[in-house]
Amino acid sequence: MTTEPEGVDEAAAPPPWLRRWWDLMDLRIGIVPVPVAVLIGLVAAVYVGLGKAPSDILMNIAVLATGGFLCAEVGKRLPVLKHVGSAAILATFVPSYLVYAHLLPRPLTDSITAFTDSSNFLYLFIASIIVGSILGMDRRVLISGFLKIFVPLGLGTIAGMAVGCGVGTALGLGLKHTLFKIVVPIMAGGVGEGAIPLSIGYAQFSGQPQGDLFAEVLPAVMLGSLTAIVFAGLLNFAGKRWPHLTGEGRLQPGEEDAPLDQAAPGLAPADVQTVGAAVVLTVTLFLLGSLAQKLWSWPGPVVMLALAVILKLGRLASPALERGAYANYRFFSACVTYPLLFAIGVAKTPWEKLAAAFTLPTLVTIVATVATVMGTGFLVARWVRIYPIEAAIVNATHSGQGGTGDVAILTAANRMQLMPFAQIATRIGGAIVVTLALIAFAKLGGAG
Repeated sequence: MTTEPEGVDEAAAPPPWLRRWWDLMDLRIGIVPVPVAVLIGLVAAVYVGLGKAPSDILMNIAVLATGGFLCAEVGKRLPVLKHVGSAAILATFVPSYLVYAHLLPRPLTDSITAFTDSSNFLYLFIASIIVGSILGMDRRVLISGFLKIFVPLGLGTIAGMAVGCGVGTALGLGLKHTLFKIVVPIMAGGVGEGAIPLSIGYAQFSGQPQGDLFAEVLPAVMLGSLTAIVFAGLLNFAGKRWPHLTGEGRLQPGEEDAPLDQAAPGLAPADVQTVGAAVVLTVTLFLLGSLAQKLWSWPGPVVMLALAVILKLGRLASPALERGAYANYRFFSACVTYPLLFAIGVAKTPWEKLAAAFTLPTLVTIVATVATVMGTGFLVARWVRIYPIEAAIVNATHSGQGGTGDVAILTAANRMQLMPFAQIATRIGGAIVVTLALIAFAKLGGAG
C-alpha cells in the first residue's frame, strides 16, 4: 500500500490536454522541439516576405538547427544509406543543392552566408572539439598516437598519388592534368589552405588566369571530400560488423579516455561556471593559434592543437577544467555538428562545382585516389599498432575539404574524437602536398 507524499495535491496534477502538449514538446527533430520548429518556420517565412533576414547568431541558431537536424533525421532513416553517413551527406549537400536550385529563399541564403563568413562559427566548433578531445585523452598514449599516425598518412599519400595518376592516365586524362588538377587538390587540405594557394601558384608559373585554374581544381576537392564521407560511413558500418578492427574512436589499443564523464564515480560534475571557464580557455588557445599564423605564418589550428597537448601532458589544466572542456566537447559534438554542416552546405559548398566533376574518367580517378589513401592506412595500421578503421578514417580527412571536410567525414564515421589527428592530416599533410606540388609544377613548366 502506498500513500501520497505529504504536501502533494492530487488536484495539482496536470490535465490530459497539458500532458499531450508536453508530449508534443518532447517530440523533437534532433534537438529542436517540433512546435518550436514550426514557429521557426513561420518566423523565417515572415522575414522572407519582408525581403531580408537578420544575419546574427540568434536567427541562425534557429534556422541552422532546424535545417541541419531535419536533414540529418531524414538521412538517419534512409534504408541502406543510413549506414554510409547519409545524415552528414544530406546535412551538407541538400542545402547546397537548394541554394543552386533557388529553392532556399534568398534572404535566408544571404543571412546564413553572412553569418558563416563573419562569425568564425566553424573554427569555434573545431577548437571546442580539439581542446575537449585532447583533454579527454589518456596522457600516456597521446604523443605516441600523434607520432604513429604519420606512418599510414605518409604511405597513404604516396600510394594515392601513384594509383590516382595511373588510373587518370589510363582513362585518357593525361599524367600532368591528373596529378596537378585532380590528385594533388584532393590531398591539398581543402579550399582555403589547398585549392586557393595551388591555383595562385599554378597561375604564377604558367601565366594562366588564377580564377580559371581555381575553377579547374575545386571540383576535385569537393568530390574527393564527398567520396571520403561515403567511405567513412562505410567504415563505421564495418566497425560494427567486425569490432576487432576498431577502437570506436580510440586510435590505438590500450588507449582510454580520461574519466571525465559527469557520471563517473568519485568525480564531481562539471558545473556551469567550470564549463564557461573551459570555453574561455578554448577560445584563448584558438586566438593564440591565430596570432601565430598572422605573425609567423604557422598553421593556426596546429598551434592550437600543440598548446592543448602541452596543457594535457604538463597537467597545466586542473581536473575540473578538463571535465569542463570535455563537457563543452560533448555539447558541440551532439548539438552543433549538423547545424554547422547545414551552414557549410549553404555558404561553402557550391553545387555547380561539385557537379562539374561528374565525368566518368574524373569520377573514377577521384574514387580510386581516395580509396587508395584510406585503404593504405587500413592495411599498414597494424605495423604501428593502431586500429585499422581509425587509421583509414584519419587518412580520409587528408582527402577532405579542409576543416569543413573533417567535420563531415568524422560525423559520418561517428568518430569526432579523432579531430586532433584529422587536423594533423589536413593541415600538415595538406601543406606538405601543396609545397611539393608547386615545386614539381615549376620544374615541369606548367601542366596540361
